[in-house]
Amino acid sequence: MVSLVETIAKSLVSNPDAVEVTEVEHSDNKSVIQLKVAQEDMSKIIGRQGRIAKALRTVVKAAAVRQGITVVVEIVS
Repeated sequence: MVSLVETIAKSLVSNPDAVEVTEVEHSDNKSVIQLKVAQEDMSKIIGRQGRIAKALRTVVKAAAVRQGITVVVEIVS
């Protein structure tokens, strides 16, 4: 899931080298993934009214369901 979030985020931002994706917490069926981008790219990740962030979370949840796990994506400034 980390590589999926990283690939999507790098394709959206202007500075792909500043993208950092880490898996903070991982239990049996739950995983928390933190996404950190450059400050100037924050609006590109969040989008208008959070639409891009919501779409990113939806894609990751769909991929996680196929693997039988729950994933939460947090966008960290």
